[in-house]
Amino acid sequence: MSGPAALVEVDDLAKVFDVSPPWLNRVIERQPRQFVHAVDGVSFSISRGRTLALVGESGCGKSTVARLLVGLYRPTRGQVRFDGRDTAEVLASPQARTLRRRMQMIFQDPFASLNPRWTVLDIVAEPLHEHGLVSGAAPLRQRVAELLASVGLASADATKYPHQFSGGQRQRISIARALATEPEFLVCDEPTSALDVSVQAQVLNIMKDLQRARGLTYLFISHNLAVVRHVADEVGVMYLGRLVETAPKAALFERPRHPYTRMLLDAIPDIHMSGRARTPVQGEVPNPLKPPGGCSFHPRCPHANERCRAERPVMAPAGAGQVACHAVVEGRL
Repeated sequence: MSGPAALVEVDDLAKVFDVSPPWLNRVIERQPRQFVHAVDGVSFSISRGRTLALVGESGCGKSTVARLLVGLYRPTRGQVRFDGRDTAEVLASPQARTLRRRMQMIFQDPFASLNPRWTVLDIVAEPLHEHGLVSGAAPLRQRVAELLASVGLASADATKYPHQFSGGQRQRISIARALATEPEFLVCDEPTSALDVSVQAQVLNIMKDLQRARGLTYLFISHNLAVVRHVADEVGVMYLGRLVETAPKAALFERPRHPYTRMLLDAIPDIHMSGRARTPVQGEVPNPLKPPGGCSFHPRCPHANERCRAERPVMAPAGAGQVACHAVVEGRL
C-alpha cells in the first residue's frame, strides 16, 4: 500500500484519552485513573488519486484516525505526513492555513454538521471567506453556484436553509463545502451511514465522479462492506484501535486472511446463495478500558492458542497485503 507517489503516510499513530472520573470521585471511591487507547500503533499510506477504506465495528477507532489526520486531535504518539511533511509541525507554523486548504473532512451526520441558521450560500461560502479565495458578492455567488452544480444541486438552492433539504441533499451540501478550497485529500467519516440505501448510491457515485475529475485522494471510513467494495482501492480492517489486515480491495474480498475479516465478510447476506460455509460474527467487542492481552481478538477467535493470548501479533506480509495474526503466520489457517 505504500509507494513513491504516497500523498498521506501514517506511522505508528496512537491516541490515548483520559476518561477518569473527577479527582474527588477517585479519592472517595479509591479508583485509579482510566485511559482508553482509541488508536494504538496504526500505520498506512495512501497514494495520490486512490481511496483507502478503513472498516470495523463501532468503537474500533476509525473516526479517531480520521480526526487525527486532519488535525482535530493531536496524536499521543506517531506521525502523520502529508506530501512528505509532518502535519503536526506544519499546523503549528504559518503554513497551517495552506495545509488546511489541501485537506478537508466530510462528517458523518448531515443533520448535525450544517448550521441550521445559515443559508446554503453562507455554509458553502464560509471556507471561501476564511481562506480569502473569492472577494466580492457576485463572484462569491457564482463560485457557490458552481460548487453546488458539481454535486448535483441547483444554484437556486443557495438561498435555502438546511431544514429544507433531505438527508442526501444535505450531504451533497457538505461535499460542496469541503470542495470549496479545492483540496487534494478528503477524509470521509461514514458520509453515507445516515442515508437511505438508494440515496447512498447517488452520493457515492458523485464522490467517485469528483475523484476522477479532480484527482482526489480519499480516506473513507465505513462499517458497510458493500459501500467499501464500491468505492475503495485498498482496505484496512481495524479492531480495538489496531489495524489487523490491509490489502487491495479485490484480494481482501476474494481471500480474507484475518479471522476477524472473515467474520465481517460472513456477516454480509449471501444473496447469490453460493452455499459457502459461513461463520457468523461471534461475541462482543471487549471493554476498551480493559483490553485483553496478546492479540486483542483472541477471546472471539476460533483459532486462538496460548501464543495468541500472550503475544501481540505484528503486521506481516500475507499474499497481496499484510496481516497481524499468529495463526496466519504459522499456517494454522
